[in-house]
Amino acid sequence: MNYGVDTGIIHHVGGIRKVTVELSADLLRRAQKSSGEGVTSTIRRGLELVAAGRAYRDLRKLKGRVAFSLDLDDLRDDRP
Repeated sequence: MNYGVDTGIIHHVGGIRKVTVELSADLLRRAQKSSGEGVTSTIRRGLELVAAGRAYRDLRKLKGRVAFSLDLDDLRDDRP
């Protein structure tokens, strides 16, 4: 199996995928400035946010449909 880097080819290495992407230099610069991280960490964080988006949409669909039986005052009283 070839684990080298070929432009545009995805290689599998122990559950990790190495990919080549073309990005706007300005978009990458803005994203890195916002994250305060390097290229890999910035792109990884962006992908995590995209993946989490569906979970957030699904939770928003539940708004008003789930009965909340806890008393907030009781929860606050439980604090030290």
